[in-house]
Amino acid sequence: MHRYRSHTCGALRKSDAGSTARLSGWVHRVRDHGGVLFIDLRDHYGITQIVADPDSSAFKLAETVRSEWVIRVDGAVKQRDAELVNAELPTGEIEVYAREIEVLSKADELPLPVFGEPDYPEDIRLRYRFLDLRRETLHANIVTRTNVIASMRRRMTETGFTEFSTPILTASSPEGARDFLVPSRIHQGEFYALPQAPQIYKQLLMVSGFDRYFQIAPCFRDEDPRADRLPGEFYQLDLEMSFVEQDDVFAAMEPVIRGVFEEFADGKPVTPEFRRIPYDEAILKYGTDKPDLRNPIIMEDVSEHFRGSGFKVFANILANDPRGAVWAIPAPTGGSRAFCDRMNSWAQGQGQPGLGYIFWREEGDGVEGAGPIAKNIGPERTEAIRLQLGLKAGDACFFAAGDPRKFAAFAGDARTRAGEELELIDRDRFELAWIVDFPFFEWDEDEKRVDFGHNPFTMPRGGLGALENEDPLSIKAWQYDLVCNGFEIASGGIRNHLPEVMVKAFGIVGLDAKVVEERFGGLYRAFHYGAPPHGGMAAGIDRIVMLLVGAKNLREVTLFPMNQQAQDLLMGAPAPAEPAQLRELGLRLAPKAKAQE
Repeated sequence: MHRYRSHTCGALRKSDAGSTARLSGWVHRVRDHGGVLFIDLRDHYGITQIVADPDSSAFKLAETVRSEWVIRVDGAVKQRDAELVNAELPTGEIEVYAREIEVLSKADELPLPVFGEPDYPEDIRLRYRFLDLRRETLHANIVTRTNVIASMRRRMTETGFTEFSTPILTASSPEGARDFLVPSRIHQGEFYALPQAPQIYKQLLMVSGFDRYFQIAPCFRDEDPRADRLPGEFYQLDLEMSFVEQDDVFAAMEPVIRGVFEEFADGKPVTPEFRRIPYDEAILKYGTDKPDLRNPIIMEDVSEHFRGSGFKVFANILANDPRGAVWAIPAPTGGSRAFCDRMNSWAQGQGQPGLGYIFWREEGDGVEGAGPIAKNIGPERTEAIRLQLGLKAGDACFFAAGDPRKFAAFAGDARTRAGEELELIDRDRFELAWIVDFPFFEWDEDEKRVDFGHNPFTMPRGGLGALENEDPLSIKAWQYDLVCNGFEIASGGIRNHLPEVMVKAFGIVGLDAKVVEERFGGLYRAFHYGAPPHGGMAAGIDRIVMLLVGAKNLREVTLFPMNQQAQDLLMGAPAPAEPAQLRELGLRLAPKAKAQE
């Protein structure tokens, strides 16, 4: 028999009754039932119940074992009585009567519980991540993540893609975040950058003639953490295709992404066909370019109902601001003053002056609007708003006014808040859609200049002609995002492959041809030697897994994440470098600025 086990702790079944087994694992918990000890023994594969009765030679040692000790057990496999079967365990029809127990490793007093999953301070969980990872839900999440990645690899290969690995030490490129820099020992004073994404390399692969590339790519960005983005590093399903248009990328990738979701959705419905929503439409209807389409609330422009009305706040905005507009945020079933007042208080908590509203109630044989706005604009305009939005008695509507570029995000948050408060969101399905036609450029209010709105290597709609003849802020890009349940889970585009388009696009944001050639020399040179039209995307593995397992935070689907302060509490990173290391790299640390008194 093997030194440690003949079976895993998830393997034994009723058919094994009458045999002898050797198991090794962690003591999940110990229960004393009238002098008979029951030990739940756990390993990666499952749990098996061990029985040690007073007649067993293993009983004396069994009395000493504690949670998370690692033990080996030899014993007889016996079928449980029908009334004692544990239907929640695959091994629940049997138990192992211990004949011999060997302690392989003892555990000190635990800093956090492994059995059960109570909330526990995050700093303790991350410092003792090796214990945290033993907990059932987190352990299962990590296994799901591994299986999702395996499914992606299989599906991509079956679709005709080939996996290539691109370099980790590379040059800095503008992906929209700060780079992590790596000092060079050989070339002192110069630095490598960790890739924010394999963007340039995968385009170079297309120029090299490889046609369909993918990889499970590590990406490094020096960004502030948030719930749907970890500091430091993340992984994405990265891919690129030659001789394709936008529809070709969608046709190749929808079955892959849909298939992954269906495989791991645990029976929840998945969008059969992905909708395509233009960026401008997404902002107007949902207030965001990553809408949660499970929320049935759709915002609408109701400016005409307020133009010249008695509600002077809105009427003046429309009269005096050429960009001014009034958007309505319908709230089905929200037609009570108490709910409307709660929404108004919430808006004030977001730094807004308030959130105007109308709610409708039955009045005689008809429907009547109520609230200050209804009183100011009169019954005809109030009824016109209700009819436009398709609302009825018992419903409400909230309003945001001004320049939509400034209030759209707040209106989108109000839409989300109303949907959640009124329990309108169907949480038991996955709703996916493409957001298309992103702006190629945007106005940087801080820098007072035009900048790229998304990926700078995307082909603008209209190509060189659009860059030369159109207002830059009106140009759309062959750029698309894939969204699911309020999260962006993938982003991509049809790439520019022409050097003259590259130079012109970067010139509009203030980088001349010389700078382009210096900063993106590899790609710029490649475009002069026969570059195929190409496009692709990258899907965020961490976010996809987070959605599939129902986690609220990416740290619940990542093996060894950093905390919110971008610190690895387990390994003690970041940490100061030794003086000898700095000397070898030719680096000297600047003195820290003294705190202001």
